[in-house]
Amino acid sequence: MEMRDKFALIGAGPMGLAAAKVLKAQGIGFDGFELHSDVGGLWDIDAPRSTMYESAHLISSKHMTEFADFPMDEEVAEYPSHRDLVGYFRRFADHFGLREHYRFNAEVTRLEPLGGDGEGWRVAWRDEEGDHEAIYAGVLIANGTLSEPNMPVFKGAFDGELIHASQYRYPSQFDGKRVLVVGAGNSGCDIAVDAIHHATRTDISMRRGYYFVPKYVFGRPADTLGGAVNLPMWLKRKVDGLLLSWFVGRPEKYGFPKPDYKLYESHPVVNSLVLYHAGHGDLRVQPDIDRLDGKTVHFVDGTSREYDMILAATGYKLHYPFIDDTLLNWQGSAPHLYLNAMHPKRDDLFVLGMVEATGLGWQGRHEQAEMVARYIAGLRAGDGAAKALQAEKNKGFNRATGGMDYLDLARMAYYVDKATYRGAVTKWISRLAKGAQA
Repeated sequence: MEMRDKFALIGAGPMGLAAAKVLKAQGIGFDGFELHSDVGGLWDIDAPRSTMYESAHLISSKHMTEFADFPMDEEVAEYPSHRDLVGYFRRFADHFGLREHYRFNAEVTRLEPLGGDGEGWRVAWRDEEGDHEAIYAGVLIANGTLSEPNMPVFKGAFDGELIHASQYRYPSQFDGKRVLVVGAGNSGCDIAVDAIHHATRTDISMRRGYYFVPKYVFGRPADTLGGAVNLPMWLKRKVDGLLLSWFVGRPEKYGFPKPDYKLYESHPVVNSLVLYHAGHGDLRVQPDIDRLDGKTVHFVDGTSREYDMILAATGYKLHYPFIDDTLLNWQGSAPHLYLNAMHPKRDDLFVLGMVEATGLGWQGRHEQAEMVARYIAGLRAGDGAAKALQAEKNKGFNRATGGMDYLDLARMAYYVDKATYRGAVTKWISRLAKGAQA
């Protein structure tokens, strides 16, 4: 099939839906492809590759996370559950008329450029009727960043149950077991709190320390106090560090390691319960694992304990199995793209949603999609602003870190500073909008 006037959009999670909305608004034809039977992405626990678990909630508050032009219902809790969010995304899709643009139960299996930039892409997909191919003008990849488990390799062998957090669904999986959670990120801490109420013993193994942020400060969601105010990072660290010292204290007093980096150089853990349970002795903190032997786990400090289950909450890897990595300008642990979305040399290939920042929310991702959609429309119209953006992204560029020295970790490879990133994106949106009106 020939679809040379259209783009192929992969994914119907929050990022894919934001992209569909702005593509439609800019008059850019597209076909959406979604593996599941409905919208919602990983937030739909019934989706084929969802990594959701029953107790999962947002770690940011709803008003700091929602799309600006589609607020969440007032009756929804300040920290919504995954089921609340699936309903929100489905209402979003209905409100903006997005479903009709999607092929559901359609798995994209291959993306191949027909030649150089602008010569088209061969898109292959599989659905209930078989295998298909079509030629599109370009592709926008928005399949998410949290579906491919990053499973560590341990020395030795474990005779108990060893699973990744992506395989966790219900707290009853911990019933009557001695559980070790490996990894103390947001999911690891959430799951450890679940395990405490079902397991006979729960420990958590940590390689490094974390900064812990309570969900509520002065009776309000913590991110509403400073999340909407842009402070210089040196001042934000001082202010937020002082608040944490008042409301949380030092992580070491709960048995957690002292962070060996500055606040915001890695994503903080937003959890009000993990410190509570550690302080009450319900959760014991262990160091990194040295080796496994039967049901015995040996730690790097020379101690050992026996467990029936090890759950690796060790995060996820970027995963674009349908396209060759070299086409994405992959460098290190992530594609190297202008403002985390735009290929430096191609104007027919975009990656959307490959961006993380404290407090970015879905509105920040919507802005990314709007910039890309306006850019495509501007190029087609020959606007000067689009040509200026084209020239800028073709130069050498750095990630929008705002000078932050993020930890050298795979999960931080596409992390940005919110104020720096949104400032750059909204500047281009403004220029592109003015160019379209000229």
